[in-house]
Amino acid sequence: MSGFLSWFFEFMQSIFDGFIMIFSGLFKGIVQIFNIVEFANIFSRHISSFNALDWVFSILAILIVISIWILIGYLIYLRIRRYIRLRKRLASQEDLFEEIADLHQEVMRLTSEKDRILALKVSQSGVSARALAEAITDITEEHETKAAAAAQTAGEGETEGEGANVVAAHGESRFARLTEVDEKYLYFNPPEYVTDMSLTDICQGFRNFACSRMHLFYDVKIIRCFFAGMASTKMLLLQGISGTGKTSLPYSMGKYFTHDATIASVQPSWRDRTELFGYFNEFTKKFNETEVLKRIYEASYNDDINIIILDEMNIARVEYYFAEMLSILEMPDTSEWKLELVPSSWDNDPKHLAGGKLTIPQNMWYVGTANNDDSTFSVSDKVYDRALTINLDAKGEPFDAPDTEPANISYAHLSSLFREAIEKYPVSDAVMDKISHLDIFIIEKLRIAFGNRIIKQLHGFVPVYVACGGTELDGVDYVLATKVFRKFESLNLSLMRDELKELDVYLTKVFGKNNMKECHAYLERLSKLY
Repeated sequence: MSGFLSWFFEFMQSIFDGFIMIFSGLFKGIVQIFNIVEFANIFSRHISSFNALDWVFSILAILIVISIWILIGYLIYLRIRRYIRLRKRLASQEDLFEEIADLHQEVMRLTSEKDRILALKVSQSGVSARALAEAITDITEEHETKAAAAAQTAGEGETEGEGANVVAAHGESRFARLTEVDEKYLYFNPPEYVTDMSLTDICQGFRNFACSRMHLFYDVKIIRCFFAGMASTKMLLLQGISGTGKTSLPYSMGKYFTHDATIASVQPSWRDRTELFGYFNEFTKKFNETEVLKRIYEASYNDDINIIILDEMNIARVEYYFAEMLSILEMPDTSEWKLELVPSSWDNDPKHLAGGKLTIPQNMWYVGTANNDDSTFSVSDKVYDRALTINLDAKGEPFDAPDTEPANISYAHLSSLFREAIEKYPVSDAVMDKISHLDIFIIEKLRIAFGNRIIKQLHGFVPVYVACGGTELDGVDYVLATKVFRKFESLNLSLMRDELKELDVYLTKVFGKNNMKECHAYLERLSKLY
């Protein structure tokens, strides 16, 4: 036995010596790698035989070796950091699994408690558990039968019109509000409209009505611009500082025409047209209609003057939620003014909804209000070009007016007054010649041009402005200031002060000294700002 122990201890000692040699050798190797003293001695022994080239190569070799070891150390550091992150991720996953397990146990506990409460309620009601189970089974089977029948009906009705069976089986329309409008006008008798008022009478009547009944004070020029804008476009934009009566103006006009304006308060979250017109819910098979959509649909039944107010319209991007309507209103053929609500028609759809499309009536105007502050978006040129802008920058001055009653004026009468004004007070050739010369001057000096849309609006705005009691040059002045000169804000005006001064002088030369006050005031304001 002693011989075995002697051999065994010597044998194990040899193995342990091997391990010790491994670790000691590794330690000695690392020490040898970073033995700076030894490197210095080696360098000192050979330095006496170095020439200039040897010095260069020696220093270069030392730098390369140092760089290699720095790179190796950095790679080791990255591996260690990655390992630590991996361990943290695994630890957080384990914590998440534990939390899920705890939540699952909590759900099981709550389910068990719910079952106990239900059992207690059943025992108190006197109903046996077997009877309750049979009742639940019957209800479940009945629901499954109805769902299968509805699915079969929907599968068979993929052609146009047959999908209506899903809702028609219950006798309901998917357009509840529009169907109410159909029922309202089923036995409708048109009211008696006022037909003996001129545009001047309407402007003065509305101004007096707003003063006496609404306690709102508007300058007569603002009223003229509003009606002239209605003649030139279907969209008006009232902008300016808060509290100047932007929303009150179209609201009181709806009161004056005895048909209240529909107010749509724009929200910052509006991103598409569904917020304004509604959308079709595929789950309920119903169309979620808005008041705006209802007002547009109802306007197709009557001859009233209908106004929709987009309050704070630039608190969201106008080009997003109103983009489709902007495109529709630009179509030259009004019969093509169609808004698609649903892709196909059902048998019980509203009467004036053909093929899922709603024709936009001509007796409808859209009036947007815009505040100019940091909480709103800037209105793009696309909107400015299509709309007639009215600036309300000051509070109206109070005045005395006689008590004035509302006037129920029809769209047919108002549009006939617009046509008569355009025929009676067309923009003169002399003024159009001056505008052409101004256009050439602005293109040469400021590289800005105004297109046919503005000229078309000018031919509708100016005659009606004159018929409302204004002058031709004042109407031209307002259009140029709000539609053309407004485009100057996109230029680097700090480098164009001389061009603005030349334009100011040119306006006086072409149109006269005491004319074009809006344009002169706008150029002066631009010169002060930039």
